[in-house]
Amino acid sequence: MRRQFTGWPEQAMDVLWQLQGEPTHATREHYRADRERLVRQPMIALLNEVADTDPRYEDFSVWHYRTNSWWWQNQSAVIRLGRKIEIGLRFSLDGLRIQGAWWYPDPGHVDMFRKAVASEGSGRELSAIVEDVRKKGYDISGDVMKRPPRGYPTDHPRADLLRHRSLIAARPLGCEEWLHTPEALDRVLSAAADLDDLLTWLVRHVKRTA
Repeated sequence: MRRQFTGWPEQAMDVLWQLQGEPTHATREHYRADRERLVRQPMIALLNEVADTDPRYEDFSVWHYRTNSWWWQNQSAVIRLGRKIEIGLRFSLDGLRIQGAWWYPDPGHVDMFRKAVASEGSGRELSAIVEDVRKKGYDISGDVMKRPPRGYPTDHPRADLLRHRSLIAARPLGCEEWLHTPEALDRVLSAAADLDDLLTWLVRHVKRTA
């Protein structure tokens, strides 16, 4: 039976605080069980409920711990919507952060992306989507070349997008009291809706090559 998401307990912040800096192996092991119960399991519960709202969100992963201390201090998860296209969530002392990303592209995917950007119809659509997402408070980033790629004019109307070899839209959702309540689910679903047009465009135009 799935665990109902009720928010992250306030004690989750206390656990993450104890894991700041470069915690020793003994410190990590001391807090492992509490971190699992208070930090990681709520993320799993959250994503189970997100998946219940839309079958597109059913393919998700919630990361375990690794050697690097960053993974103990940040609880990350992804929802996969397409090949290398996903929603990412991160819970930390800074609160909850969300991003929509197309990154680490397979061979041929960057060319597909550029052709779709250069095309008048799909390119204008993406440009409008990106501008709308930016107005909603998302930072737009990615692996960006210094100039447009060969074969495209430097004065192309969407030269800024043509320079992208990955595309990420991200923003913090905050660290207010709602984080410790079921309202966090509504905040995530609202942000996922913000990113829907962008990720749908990417799924449609950056197709798997093999």
